[in-house]
Amino acid sequence: MPENNLTASPGQRFRDLLDKRGLMIPGAFNPLVAKMLAAKGAQALYLSGAAFSAAQLALPDVGLFTLSELAEETRRISRAANLPLLVDADTGFGEALSVERTMRDLEAAGAAAIQLEDQVSPKRCGHLSGKSLVDVETMTAKIRAAAAARRDPTTVILARTDARGVTNFDDAVARARAYIAAGADAIFPEALETREEFAAFRREISAPLIANMTEFGKTPALTMKDWQELGYNGVLFPVTLLRVAMKSVEQAADELLQQGTQASILKQMQTRQELYDLLDYRGYENRDRDYFQG
Repeated sequence: MPENNLTASPGQRFRDLLDKRGLMIPGAFNPLVAKMLAAKGAQALYLSGAAFSAAQLALPDVGLFTLSELAEETRRISRAANLPLLVDADTGFGEALSVERTMRDLEAAGAAAIQLEDQVSPKRCGHLSGKSLVDVETMTAKIRAAAAARRDPTTVILARTDARGVTNFDDAVARARAYIAAGADAIFPEALETREEFAAFRREISAPLIANMTEFGKTPALTMKDWQELGYNGVLFPVTLLRVAMKSVEQAADELLQQGTQASILKQMQTRQELYDLLDYRGYENRDRDYFQG
């Protein structure tokens, strides 16, 4: 099935892209950014819990947003960009029965794939110390609940394991195998620390793998060519664009507040016309005029 088959379900489109290996999945921290990424040629998007917490709620990545808040943001981003969307559901908002509702609500909101992780709630950023894991039985119960609850069998269940940073590499591999047996479609090994570890994990796990290329973390800076050579199906860039945007806002705010004018930062701005073009402002005007003309 070709990747541009828009009649396929979101989950099937995402699966088709993963099958090709080496899929870049940039994080979209709001619908406008999602629209920009789609216009620039992105093939799939990631709704990161860390980016959502920070950008929309000004909260740290410790699992403080609600399922309803996440579902609404999923709906907005899915509406803004017709691309497969992987949604970070953290620990699933509770135990197995709660995961049922999480799966149904996010799938109904347009998610192509839903990520669940094996940390104890409240969770922590995967590249920080001090994390704790649920036991394997608890996580596999959540995965079985997610698989049973999805309306569309093509919706992807991505199981993330944080075991490498809590116990050891071998435990991460063992957990990945257990999660696949429970119904996970793909595995996200968080915070592996060397290229060799990523290669070893690929040798041990035959299911689709998604890596996390976050900045300032424990994972080395690898290129998309590196990930393709390692055989990883997808690579997340969860907070990259948010970090760049916030640094630009910080610098522009300094200029504005200190100088009392925006004159020196005009060249850093998206122009009015560029924004209107992205939003298809003219298309809205034309349709409005046509409706009144009958």
